[in-house]
Amino acid sequence: MSAETAFEGDLRPLEFSALPGWETDDHASAFAAFLRSARQMVQQPPRDGWLGVHGRDLQRIARAALVLDGAKDPLKARQFFETWFQPVSVLPRAEQPFLTGYFEPEVGGSLTPSDHFRYPLFKRPADLVDVTDANRPEGFDAAYMFARATGDGLRPYFDRSEIEDGALAGRGLELVYLADPVDVFFIHVQGSATIRLADRRMRVAYAAKAGHPYTSIGKRLIEQGLATPETMTLDSLRRWLKDHPDDGARLMRLNRSYVFFRELDQAGLDPDLGAIAAAGVQITPGRSLAVDHRLHAYGTPVWIEADLPIGDTGQLIRVHRLLIAQDTGSAIVGAARGDLFCGLGASAGKRAGCIRHIPRTFVMLKPI
Repeated sequence: MSAETAFEGDLRPLEFSALPGWETDDHASAFAAFLRSARQMVQQPPRDGWLGVHGRDLQRIARAALVLDGAKDPLKARQFFETWFQPVSVLPRAEQPFLTGYFEPEVGGSLTPSDHFRYPLFKRPADLVDVTDANRPEGFDAAYMFARATGDGLRPYFDRSEIEDGALAGRGLELVYLADPVDVFFIHVQGSATIRLADRRMRVAYAAKAGHPYTSIGKRLIEQGLATPETMTLDSLRRWLKDHPDDGARLMRLNRSYVFFRELDQAGLDPDLGAIAAAGVQITPGRSLAVDHRLHAYGTPVWIEADLPIGDTGQLIRVHRLLIAQDTGSAIVGAARGDLFCGLGASAGKRAGCIRHIPRTFVMLKPI
């Protein structure tokens, strides 16, 4: 599929001088995040994005980044981006740019079930297969990227309700057990977590998903008149689910999407960074962006101007920042749709939960 058929809108070339605040950002921080992708890209170029960024071009730039002298110098980092990239404003016709935030939760858990720890995170099942153009059955929904292998061919995988009702019971797929089904749900949404076990900390990351489309239960609460767009945050949604356990369980099941996890080998991982994300690299708080992976190639720099929260108060300040596309998510759909990684733990969660804004600027830096 070409960019012309996949994207309806305009890609408008700009000069760097047209980006508000460009010269004042900490480009060295952005460059450090880009370097993590660069090490991955020199081994394997990312898949091309429908917006016209080609993985081979990013691989060429990655090689240049790895030999740059003075990578921690903000001026040299800025000059690197100005040398190798062209700003392109992304202006979709049928969608409005939108920015949200996500984080890595930290919760208690156990490797064995008990009366307290009863709700599992599951490993990827053996009968879950990736769906590609080569094996997609005729008439199979094009949105489904995973399916269940059966004796009669590929079928849609079990959804959230079926799995919670025991569809995977007895198969030894339980990775870890948690105390609260709301924690399980939010870890599915965030895609990674740190689990406090009795003797150590365990980090888990996305392994696969069942393939069903993502449904925002926050939007459902708003549609039912039980919340407003102004008051809907991650914290308010969590409180509602905990205060209404029966209705909350039914509401969570409306999101048929289900995520499977893997334990990360923490040897060599930076504890201050996020989990290894879709681009195959650890993500950087405040610099890594989840994007629609069909439209954007991983490793692409993205410039935003947006009002973002500082601290845990929810106070907003105008931010001009260079981010790196390094992750994706079921709810991240659209050319100017982004999800900013805010970090690890409860404080990061508060910041992430406050980000639901229309960015003033969403500019992709395209290789030249």
